[in-house]
Amino acid sequence: MTGVILSREAIKNGLIDQMVQAAHKDGFMNPVTEAERRDSLRSMLVNHAPGESVWVFGYGSLMWNPAFHYVEARSGLVHGYHRSYCMWTAGGRGTPGLPGLMLAMDLGGACRGMAFRIAPDLVHEELEIVWRREMIGRAYRARWVTVRTGVGKIRALTFVIDRRYIRYAGKVSRDVQAAHIATAVGRMGTCREYLENTVAYLDALGIGDGPMHHMLERVRAYDGPAPQGRWEKGRWLATKS
Repeated sequence: MTGVILSREAIKNGLIDQMVQAAHKDGFMNPVTEAERRDSLRSMLVNHAPGESVWVFGYGSLMWNPAFHYVEARSGLVHGYHRSYCMWTAGGRGTPGLPGLMLAMDLGGACRGMAFRIAPDLVHEELEIVWRREMIGRAYRARWVTVRTGVGKIRALTFVIDRRYIRYAGKVSRDVQAAHIATAVGRMGTCREYLENTVAYLDALGIGDGPMHHMLERVRAYDGPAPQGRWEKGRWLATKS
């Protein structure tokens, strides 16, 4: 199943805001306010000099569907964080009855992804789109990281999981992860599609064997029922199928 396409125009026209408000109404999200989002972006650019570009590091859908304008892209490696299915979603690629799992960067290890350079005159306009896409709830913290590329190091903005976030799923077993990714679907499409797109992009970067590939093997092999679980005090307690 292919869901709603997350395009630049859709973000600007409020698609994500609509989804966030629906999730908030159902009690599954505590959205940030406009003021909080604005202050977050401002704080990350406090030392940004006018006339300079800004790089954004993507490791999930930002790699294969950035949805913002950029003038250069480089593959690169970030140390100190790894790509992980560590965030429950009851909205975009899941439902309250069968939540999906989404990628975030979690502490430890290293993560290879794609860095995109935004032109100096478009920094504020394009980062506003990025912030409207990523900084919608309280799952992420924006961070400056060092990205090692084939032509040197660059400094880039990225988004890492806040382990205090109530939907943090960092200790879920691989089997439970695979069951949810194989079966969960929401307005944006299936969790499996998201993983397949991520793996395809990693293949294009020359990364042909890694944790995401191993997870996709588990997902493709899964032939069980939709996993069971329950919400308790805002947290999803999953049980192995």
